[in-house]
Amino acid sequence: MNIFEALRESHDQQRTLSERLIQTSGHSEEREQLFQALKNELWAHSVAEDRYLYIPLMFNDTGLDITRHALSEHHEMDELVEQLEQTDMSSPSWLAIAKQLSEKVHHHLEEEEHKFFQQAGKILDDAEKEKLGKQYLKEYAKYKNPELT
Repeated sequence: MNIFEALRESHDQQRTLSERLIQTSGHSEEREQLFQALKNELWAHSVAEDRYLYIPLMFNDTGLDITRHALSEHHEMDELVEQLEQTDMSSPSWLAIAKQLSEKVHHHLEEEEHKFFQQAGKILDDAEKEKLGKQYLKEYAKYKNPELT
């Protein structure tokens, strides 16, 4: 599995979790579980993606520019997650922030899959894509299931 295929699997989970999260209401167990699952998915994905896609691309002039934008979007999502953690789940503003996060997640993933991956695919050769995919999956699993390490 190459790096782009591995990332798309996590992207699908992020889409599903963020869509399900904004369908919840009030301070419920379902909302808590979905938020924790999304938060964990975003964290595991971004740590591994930063290390095994963005950093290798930063060593290429073309990769540096596209990587900066993607990293800034990761930061924006982190800030929205922090806002959610500091807001009462039963508050209407919690859902408003969750919707902003869902929109940002969807925007970022769409941009990555339809622009960033194509540009990155021209920078990395096939062997690098495979190697980075394996490294990403190992790192992702470590952060996704920290009790297994």
